[in-house]
Amino acid sequence: MFPTVREVLALDPVRHGAPRLVAGDAGLDAPVRWVHVAEVPDIATLLGGGELVLTTGIGLPADDTGLRAFIGDLADVGVSGLVVELGRRYVSGVPRVMAAAAERRGLPLVELRRATPFVRITEAVHALIVDAQLTELRATEEIHQRFTELSVEGAGPAEVVRQAAELAGCPLVLENLSRQVLAYDPAGESAELLLDGWEQHSRRIRPAGRTAYDADSGWLVTTVGARGQDWGRLLLRWPGGGDLAAGSTLGGRPAGTPPTRLTILVERAASTLALGRLIRRDAEGLERQIHRTLLTALLDHSRPVDEVALRARALGVTLERRHLVGVVVRHRLDDPAEGAGESTVAAESPEAGPARLRDLAEAVGQALREAKLTGLTSAVDDQAVGALLALPDPAAEERALTAFAAALRRIRLDAAPARPAVAGAVPPDAVIVAAGSGVGGLREARRSLIEARQIADAARRDRRDLPIFRLPHVGLAGLLHLLRDEPRVQTFVERELGALLAHDARHPRDQLLGTLRAYLEQGRNKSAAAAAAHLSRPAFYERLARIARILDVDLDSVEACLSLHVALLALDAIRTP
Repeated sequence: MFPTVREVLALDPVRHGAPRLVAGDAGLDAPVRWVHVAEVPDIATLLGGGELVLTTGIGLPADDTGLRAFIGDLADVGVSGLVVELGRRYVSGVPRVMAAAAERRGLPLVELRRATPFVRITEAVHALIVDAQLTELRATEEIHQRFTELSVEGAGPAEVVRQAAELAGCPLVLENLSRQVLAYDPAGESAELLLDGWEQHSRRIRPAGRTAYDADSGWLVTTVGARGQDWGRLLLRWPGGGDLAAGSTLGGRPAGTPPTRLTILVERAASTLALGRLIRRDAEGLERQIHRTLLTALLDHSRPVDEVALRARALGVTLERRHLVGVVVRHRLDDPAEGAGESTVAAESPEAGPARLRDLAEAVGQALREAKLTGLTSAVDDQAVGALLALPDPAAEERALTAFAAALRRIRLDAAPARPAVAGAVPPDAVIVAAGSGVGGLREARRSLIEARQIADAARRDRRDLPIFRLPHVGLAGLLHLLRDEPRVQTFVERELGALLAHDARHPRDQLLGTLRAYLEQGRNKSAAAAAAHLSRPAFYERLARIARILDVDLDSVEACLSLHVALLALDAIRTP
């Protein structure tokens, strides 16, 4: 920081001149960028702002208008102050018109009532300025060194923000593009006050440019991102703004704006955050590709299990002599609009599905780490993420699955934006965690993975909020889903419902299958079924009679209706993708 006018007046060479402030005490805290000696009235055209001007006054205008113009020109260019040595032009004091003009513009005007060599003043002030610039240079070097070390060490966002706040001595906040706080450091202030109503406050901070200072809010802001993909903002609250008049300058920069050092700091911190994210994403992306290769090899027998075990061990995942459990995590509904209503959830864009799967894969990987589990994990198809857990012994199976499911739920709750509850609706981002039977070796791992995937598919429309679905949980509908590709199940469906399906195909307006479904789902209660089908009872009874004739079945028979109901559940399983 440059010395202020107040600090300059306290220097010994200046005090030797018996200084007296006659006007402009409001500007005493303005920094002095340089000292300039001038004896001509048009010196303002040669200045750049932030200078302390020394003069004996011998060349100043003699008339009041000229003196007002001289003071006005100095104030317009942004000088820090004017020091006039008495004795040569002015004996008892500077003209009143000069003092009045300086007071109006907030320009410090100082009289030296004793002769003082200006060179001593310039030497003393310039020594302070050079020391300040050297300090600034050292601080900048420390910034670069600190963030280079953080980049090399792969420091996380919280550590980068903490160190940046420590260097700046100011509160710092890292947010995503939705104005949600990712990391922060209050720099000794109240974190509660800093983050209270953050989203609304952040949306009012709108600086112009990639790195800019919003004077209205007092925040220095820079965008965080790389490769053309911005993902957040880094905000530093600088308390020095708003102290001086708008339009004035300090040390070559507009008054009330942060020093260059802080701008360098936030930009360097932002680049460190962006670089760290790229490194983590690239490393994780490569590792995930290898995980997917190995899981795919287990599922389709494309590689020998010994090779899979060897490559997994090279990744730090030991599969030999371990208890292995296949796990599949998938969204409960393929289309998030299902179960939530068209009025509450808009149709997804083509990019939304892969993005959801990528987010789910990242959450599964993070849950494994938080639960301190090892295993292979990656997407196994367009809808699901698989994991093969490697446990030390069978006794650890339930404990490990419970810890994994709890960690996954916590991660997804923390990451999900708040949504209003919809009565009877499945949350659009709800997921199913399904686990296959544990196996004792890698050669049996495929069976556990396939079982987990089948359970996850079967449980898609299960409304129970179970932390983990296992084979006993899927029930009859789940069993039929597991057997949906079995030709004997398909033959059974055709034998039981084929005639009715053929009739509906020929007569699309009838749709008698829906009538049969309502009758069976209402427990063969004809009145309740008629109401559920939105039909009068006579019309419903007539449709039931037609169904009985087409299928040649007694709809009052419990056994016949049970067979038809199982066929309907099997048909739903077959039709479910």
